[in-house]
Amino acid sequence: MLIGDLSRRTGVRTHQLRYYEAQGLLQPLRRASGYREYTEDAVLTVRQIRKLLEAGLSTEDIAYMLPCVTGPGPDITPCDELIDTLRARLTGLDEQIDTLARSRTALRHYIETTERRARETAPTGV
Repeated sequence: MLIGDLSRRTGVRTHQLRYYEAQGLLQPLRRASGYREYTEDAVLTVRQIRKLLEAGLSTEDIAYMLPCVTGPGPDITPCDELIDTLRARLTGLDEQIDTLARSRTALRHYIETTERRARETAPTGV
């Protein structure tokens, strides 16, 4: 199938499919005309890529993991290196969440303090 067909079947834009190819996530065949030719398996691969991206994984992580990925879930074949990669990504997300939570707390404090001071310094009715 051509790239437009793959795009229609997966709902992924053609420029994103080209990006996945550039990242080594898709390996289409090339026709003599230069057109990309995708196998039927590419539909499943693109759906797997999208789900792994939704999980917060980078395309670099996905390229590393993709040989261990099967099914529409996708399901991941367990191996130590792969589990380490997933755990590292989860740790990174936990750290980002902690940082965001601290920022939220600080911003709430600044807003509450500023609003309280605004009420305290507001002129009273005449």
